[in-house]
Amino acid sequence: MSGSADAVAALHVLTLTPFFPSDQNEVSGCFIAEPIEEIKRLAVVSSVIAVSPIYHPQKRPIPPIAADWVRYPQVPGNLGLSSAGNLLYARLLGRIRKLHSAKPIDVIHAHAALPCGHAAALLSRRLNIPFVVTIHGLDVFNTCFLGGIPAAWRRKVSVDVYRAARTVICISGKVQEILKTGTPAETRSAIVYNGVNPSLFSPDPAAMEPPDLEILIVGNLLRSKGHELVLRALGNLGSTFPQLRCRIIGEGPDRARLEALARALGIERQVQFAGRQTRSEVAEAMRRCSVFALPSRNEGLGCVYLEAMSCGKTAIGCLGQGIDEVIEHGRNGWLVPVDGLEPLVQGLSTLLASSALRARVGTAARQTILENLTLSHQAQHLARIYRQAIA
Repeated sequence: MSGSADAVAALHVLTLTPFFPSDQNEVSGCFIAEPIEEIKRLAVVSSVIAVSPIYHPQKRPIPPIAADWVRYPQVPGNLGLSSAGNLLYARLLGRIRKLHSAKPIDVIHAHAALPCGHAAALLSRRLNIPFVVTIHGLDVFNTCFLGGIPAAWRRKVSVDVYRAARTVICISGKVQEILKTGTPAETRSAIVYNGVNPSLFSPDPAAMEPPDLEILIVGNLLRSKGHELVLRALGNLGSTFPQLRCRIIGEGPDRARLEALARALGIERQVQFAGRQTRSEVAEAMRRCSVFALPSRNEGLGCVYLEAMSCGKTAIGCLGQGIDEVIEHGRNGWLVPVDGLEPLVQGLSTLLASSALRARVGTAARQTILENLTLSHQAQHLARIYRQAIA
């Protein structure tokens, strides 16, 4: 987007999202909140309605963005997703009509097809407001990677949403490729990579790596994230790097299983489960680690890789995931096959043995972020898509 913000008319964007920071989890949905803050510089003002099913506890907003948290009725679990958009629409219509009357909404930006994209499509039809929708993961059609009638229902509603949207925003080419395989040719899509705050996630030239080498993992403790592969690699590297440590930041249902695995491998003293951390604490951990690793099996892109790269660290991800569009193996990061234990062990061994190699790759990683993947880059792409939606 060219020109200064005051050279174009201000836009009012309504964001509908199930992901957003709250009093219960201040880092959840930061990948949505942070671009909203940045895009203010481009004459785009946002109203945010964050939503959760009624059977979840009430969430409350936290600064700096005053999101309006709304609960809506939904049949629990994935079974209720295909109808949730209708129920969310009914819950929001009066509220959004009132907002639109007081401050006309130019564009609705929904995050995920179900339920927010579905509700946005219904609101768009009723109030004549264009909408765009972002796909944040590889389960583009919300099948939950399962078959059966409920998955077919979710797929159908998702496709209808994508067809109705002015633009479907994909966080990587991998996501866009999946979208195109299951939607009509006229479905409009664009790739907008997530961005990083390069000031928060920055190298610290004065900071020294800990005397013990450290692998850092940041991510929800889920089977798909590949934590266990790093733990098994750590077990294999013990004789070569006896002081090697692993710090795991994040929470999730897999914690007990991962703790049990660390004990079974005899590495429990080398592994720290640090739990959930603030954004600044994550940035500091990334600055101090030796290598960042997250061999995820199901990743549309992965903000944490970009954040580690922005801190000047070598990030290890998997081939065939969205991140392999950003990482060039051996130049600005490291790539291994999904479930590739031996390549991971070899890669970690190579990187941990050479501080010069880590520094060289980390410098190139930081430059990659600064050139194309900051919050400013992301905001410019989004502003352009919003203005195209009303053209």
